[in-house]
Amino acid sequence: MSDRKVKVMIAKCGCDIHERGALTMLNVFRDAGFEVIYTGRYQSEEGVAKAAIDEDVDIIAVSDLSGSLVIICRKILAALKAEGVDDIKMMCGGLLSDQDEKDLYDMGLFAVMGTGSPVQASVDAIKEVMGIE
Repeated sequence: MSDRKVKVMIAKCGCDIHERGALTMLNVFRDAGFEVIYTGRYQSEEGVAKAAIDEDVDIIAVSDLSGSLVIICRKILAALKAEGVDDIKMMCGGLLSDQDEKDLYDMGLFAVMGTGSPVQASVDAIKEVMGIE
């Protein structure tokens, strides 16, 4: 790992207006020393993928409280794949079932955080996947 900061994009897709968690994580990640970009609400999955590529992010962190994490993450991963990008890692947090959690890990996400998860767990997951202490 170089001296460059880990770059995390926090993404909100679709019509989920609940952004308290995303804004909280923006501050948590920034305080942990990561560079953080927030897409804002109402983004399309394709737009998130394009922005992640354009901004050269290391990680996309999807936030969703509508129960649509599996659909959203599947579409973002498909959009990245369509662009030939396979080096951006993805995690998510929000409202999900046990089956959603399994499906998201099966898709290749490195961290899946349900509502109420400790914020430090997300920071630790990023540090682990990026190989930093």
